[in-house]
Amino acid sequence: MDVLPDEQEILIQESAREFFAAESTPALVRDAEKQPERSSAALWHKLAALGWIGVSLPESCGGQGLPLGYAGLLMEEAGRHLAPLPLHGTLTAALVLARHGSPAQRDALRRVIDGERVLCFAVQGRDGAWTGDGHGLVGRREGDGWVLDGTRAFVDGFRIAQHCLLLFQDEAGHVHAASIPTDSPGIECIDLVTSAKDSEALLRFEGVRVAADEQVGSDGSAVARDLCDIASALMVSQLVGATRRDMEFAVAYAKEREAFGQPIGAFQAIQHLAADMLIAVDGAQLLVREALWRLGQGLPASIEVSQAKAFASDKCIFVARSAQQIHGGMGFMLEFDLQLWYRRIVAWSLRCGTVREHRRRVAAALIDAPGKVRLGMPLQAAEPA
Repeated sequence: MDVLPDEQEILIQESAREFFAAESTPALVRDAEKQPERSSAALWHKLAALGWIGVSLPESCGGQGLPLGYAGLLMEEAGRHLAPLPLHGTLTAALVLARHGSPAQRDALRRVIDGERVLCFAVQGRDGAWTGDGHGLVGRREGDGWVLDGTRAFVDGFRIAQHCLLLFQDEAGHVHAASIPTDSPGIECIDLVTSAKDSEALLRFEGVRVAADEQVGSDGSAVARDLCDIASALMVSQLVGATRRDMEFAVAYAKEREAFGQPIGAFQAIQHLAADMLIAVDGAQLLVREALWRLGQGLPASIEVSQAKAFASDKCIFVARSAQQIHGGMGFMLEFDLQLWYRRIVAWSLRCGTVREHRRRVAAALIDAPGKVRLGMPLQAAEPA
């Protein structure tokens, strides 16, 4: 495995960076925060016209069929420029449907790639736990379909999406998945206020019907595992992109801001802080690229995903706070662009599982699994045959 990007990956990433740098300006981000949908429809259609949405979707679905790591690179650049797009939810749901969906559901992804359809996903219950067990939304059988009652929380982009990929439990506690229209009767959408000022919602389901052809996959647990892992990994990629840009702002400012007759970057305390910031961003990027590679290869990757998410959620907040510290009070002023990055880094670090939740999963693999744990080996390989 080589997590360093090759020439083609570098070319793709640079192209995405040029696109977002030109199109997703701080002015556009600020304007999107004032809109009810918290998104830019014009930017979404420009992105779709370039084929970016289908970068890692199979060719049979109309995509480019590139490895999953390319979707991670796209999310890095979208995060770097805070692109006000429903990209994370759409990519996550589309990738899962490409793996587990029916032929009709897979064929419908062509409309997603063309930018005609926006997707979202709903995993968390009202308690916010990132478990993927479908808790909080119960389905009861009715014919060959289901009727759903319960809640889903922290659903990003629901108001602008046409379909929502969601997890629910049956009365016996088994997990199931379905992709339903967001305008299905019986769904109440309550907007949540976030530090990122984006579109998150609490959903209440009351007698919502799920038809047989809206169910996804025969193994709900496998769908849930892929959904949670892909969502977490892509969120880390987005978080890494935003954090690296935030760090670059701080380094540039340290070179220009003078104190006692010299740039503050000449002081050893600032240099040490900047070095720690770089190590944190590089570490998060390395971990998530390894996790995406394993996911793309069809290898067990849940522990690697949790390692990346726990590390990134912890260290990226450290970088954002350090950037604010280097800028001083200026960094907290709404008129100054730095706060746009800070607010999103804080918000994204809490999504798709907190540090504690992901550390708990890594700890369970290390402590609760039988056999010896050996450093430098994949955790799955540490288990006895």
